[in-house]
Amino acid sequence: MGPVIELWTALPVVIQIVIKILAIMLPLMIMVAYYTYAERKVISYMQVRVGPNRVGFFGWRLWGLGQPIADAVKLMFKEIIIPTGANKLLFLIAPTLAIGPALAAWAVFPFDAGLVLADINAGLLYILAMTSLGVYGVIIAGWASNSKYALLGAIRSAAQIVSYEIAMGFALVGVLVAAGSLNLGDIVEAQQGGLGLLHWFWLPLLPLFLVYFISGVAETNRAPFDVAEGESEIVAGFHVEYSGMAFAVFFLAEYANMILIAALSALMFLGGWLSPLPESWSEDSVLLGDGFHWLLLKTFGFMFLFLWFRATFPRYRYDQIMRLGWKVFIPITIVWIVVVAVMRMAQMPWWFN
Repeated sequence: MGPVIELWTALPVVIQIVIKILAIMLPLMIMVAYYTYAERKVISYMQVRVGPNRVGFFGWRLWGLGQPIADAVKLMFKEIIIPTGANKLLFLIAPTLAIGPALAAWAVFPFDAGLVLADINAGLLYILAMTSLGVYGVIIAGWASNSKYALLGAIRSAAQIVSYEIAMGFALVGVLVAAGSLNLGDIVEAQQGGLGLLHWFWLPLLPLFLVYFISGVAETNRAPFDVAEGESEIVAGFHVEYSGMAFAVFFLAEYANMILIAALSALMFLGGWLSPLPESWSEDSVLLGDGFHWLLLKTFGFMFLFLWFRATFPRYRYDQIMRLGWKVFIPITIVWIVVVAVMRMAQMPWWFN
């Protein structure tokens, strides 16, 4: 490892940063592509269908694993049609504004102890800021399309995102109170203890945990909160006028946000890379001890729940979605923040020592 370390330190700082960014973005883009494949397969199994099973590699079908690549190639060669009367500049900028924050949020995400691109003290605040910016891409796309259907979908989606963003923010305030830090690495370390999973924040912050994840499903416009894309009502929502790679970027942004919400749920409430087993069982084991593989498994579990919800629940009415966000989730989070603050001041055993 000596020559490798020397070669790495000899590289200019800018090149090192670019390599780190690529090391995060390339696997993330591959995961986004195959998340679409996993969704089609999981839902097909739940509904007793086959799902993608034709497109493979070099004549080998391989369970249809080539389907995401075929979809990407198809979209690359489709024409981007800009509607008459649309604001061309904003029409093309909107997809970038949608996917940019979803990717930028990973800059402060710790994948393991010390394994983070930018270890800033205000990491939680940065995450809140980035996840809040995605709504601008939605609003601009709907308005710039010069389409009443797109505008209606954008208004619906923006109102839904803003409503549930408040509940998500309050849920993360509870995490801040419990951990006593805005640094994401410190939040994970605050969940470390000899009891394993019983020492994680999901237990004392259970209502906030549920509110955060369900609000994340709503914020990403996923079923059963996908009224912005109710095909029987407003076609495809705010991106109805988009085609080709412009549509593909919106598609990628949705799935990138789903992965981000899943990873943050695992990080904030389920101990991140910490092992669920007690320290006495796992301290001498590579597989059972703390590590990136635990974060990956927890994230995959939440990603699966996104797909399970879509295959199971019917779509809510819009008034039901607004009522849940404003009259149920926000009051719950406010009350539980007070409860967590009291537990913190009382130094409850196990969790806040």
